[in-house]
Amino acid sequence: MPQSALTVRRLAFWSIPLALGVMALKFVAWHVTGSVALYSDALESTVNVIAALAAFIAVGYAQKPADTGHPFGHHKAEYFSAVLEGVLIAVAALLIVNEAIAGLMAPQRIEAPGLGLAINGSAALINGVWAYVLIRAGRRYRSPALSADGHHIFSDVITSAGVIIGLGLAIAFDQPRLDPLLALIVAINVLWQGWKVIASSVDGLMDRAIDPVDEQRIQDIIKAEAGGAIEAHDIRTRMAGRVSFVEFHLVVDGDMSVEASHAICDRLETRLRQQVEGIRVTIHVEPAHKAKDEGVRLT
Repeated sequence: MPQSALTVRRLAFWSIPLALGVMALKFVAWHVTGSVALYSDALESTVNVIAALAAFIAVGYAQKPADTGHPFGHHKAEYFSAVLEGVLIAVAALLIVNEAIAGLMAPQRIEAPGLGLAINGSAALINGVWAYVLIRAGRRYRSPALSADGHHIFSDVITSAGVIIGLGLAIAFDQPRLDPLLALIVAINVLWQGWKVIASSVDGLMDRAIDPVDEQRIQDIIKAEAGGAIEAHDIRTRMAGRVSFVEFHLVVDGDMSVEASHAICDRLETRLRQQVEGIRVTIHVEPAHKAKDEGVRLT
């Protein structure tokens, strides 16, 4: 297994105990204060635990080698984990709304606010550091599961910061109703984050093309390394987790031998794999009389 795959799996595993620890801290903060807003923040952390577990399972499954039933591999499994996380975030938002409405109908004063906010702040700090690690790793290793988990945790950090500021104002101005109102705002933010995670993951499941910058780099490599060929056309790309698939038609002289044309293909595949991490290349060789007008001219 490549080192990058091992790193992704290791990070996915450590997300589980960290999520459990942060959730415990937030429930302690809620228990100390009785704050509806802190309870809503703790509820969101339960999603982090389930999402971390789902991401770990999905990352492991996505790294399984291709088999007869899945000849292109299992890379899209991470997108399903991300979709599940988005759905769970939405469920958490609805639970928060329920608690906020009950709090508005019967507002209560917050007990031991200083201790509760300090505990919640510590949990937010842990989340902030880990979110940075996951987002950075998700981009570097092109892991949808790590990226989704990192962005969700970062949204949790923003939520916690808003809760701490809002509760500080509620205490300062002696307005208990600000607590459940703040919980409603948290719910809206959580729901928005869930929608973004789902939309991004569904886009990946729909075979989205790779980033335009990377696509242009692929075209430049083809143009630079396809000496002996005439044209490359119908260049198509798609992403599946950490893997990029590219296929294109390579036009060669009709009199060129099979051995010579395959030598060009081997050279192209080698250079593309060297320059683009996690790429899978499929090349269709055509004789010159089948050339199309559109494509990358090589001569």
